[in-house]
Amino acid sequence: MKKVIGIGNALVDVLVQLKNDDLLTTYSLPKGSMQLVDVDFAQKLGQALANEDKTFVSGGSAANTISGLASLGVNTAFIGKVCDDEYGNRYTLDLQSYGVKPKMIKADKMSGFCTALISPDGERTFATFLGAAAELSANEIPDELFDGFDILHIEGYLLQNHDLIRTAIEKAKKKGLEISLDLASYNVVEDNLDFLKEIVRKYVDIVFANEEESFAFTNKQPQEALNIISKDCKIAVVKVGAKGSWVQSGEETIHVDAFEAQRVDTTGAGDLYASGFLYAYAQDFDIERSATIGSLLSSKIVEVVGTKFSDNQWKIIKEKIATL
Repeated sequence: MKKVIGIGNALVDVLVQLKNDDLLTTYSLPKGSMQLVDVDFAQKLGQALANEDKTFVSGGSAANTISGLASLGVNTAFIGKVCDDEYGNRYTLDLQSYGVKPKMIKADKMSGFCTALISPDGERTFATFLGAAAELSANEIPDELFDGFDILHIEGYLLQNHDLIRTAIEKAKKKGLEISLDLASYNVVEDNLDFLKEIVRKYVDIVFANEEESFAFTNKQPQEALNIISKDCKIAVVKVGAKGSWVQSGEETIHVDAFEAQRVDTTGAGDLYASGFLYAYAQDFDIERSATIGSLLSSKIVEVVGTKFSDNQWKIIKEKIATL
């Protein structure tokens, strides 16, 4: 089985279920988006949520995917940057608990955290204070970090750091790794479009996008967007929510239906789809089975708050995977 290493923003997720969307309006947070915020904004938002119930888990898009892969038995590692503080130590220990090998770089600045605001319909809106995660730089990525791995999975939220992304990809490619990229958020795609198109064309093997991200990337609807993206990479995936997902590799195009689910929280739906897809891909399964397993994990994660399954939930999922 192929081994997978991820790189992304090491963030503790602070999950809050909203009674309505008024707070999103008050703080000018577009529903369904990811907004980078400074520490003052993060603290003001925290004060507004002081009396709300919260769940704390290790997060970040790539780390969610890598943790899912590790729970499925894939040999994994994760590169990120944290401070030696409460959030940073919690984050590292949490990764280890899922079987991920942390390759954490330490910073002086406080560790980052992401407030995930969950609307009553399950949609999530992120207010992200990057903290130490934003200090991860190209010169902190030695070539040997990629030794022994076959796939590098990158989250799109890192796209603002062009030097870091380019350096990581080029070093991984020299070591023979394939590159998997999750576009992560439509506004990140819009803000980094030229750079994104360049790296996809030159380096990326697998692209994961949802409907909004694929539109931001191509200005086209899902199936046409899929065809455009697939011309520049080995495998293109466009997820269309309850309508399932489309996958294209060369001239082969398949559609996989979504599994039925009781939506509670969409946080991590795309991340866990990537976990399922890459788990299958790491074993050389075909794209239809890969997409089906991805769809299964995505459907299960929206039924829980947060981005992690319990041991019993993983047991049920693995039993289901064995039947697909």
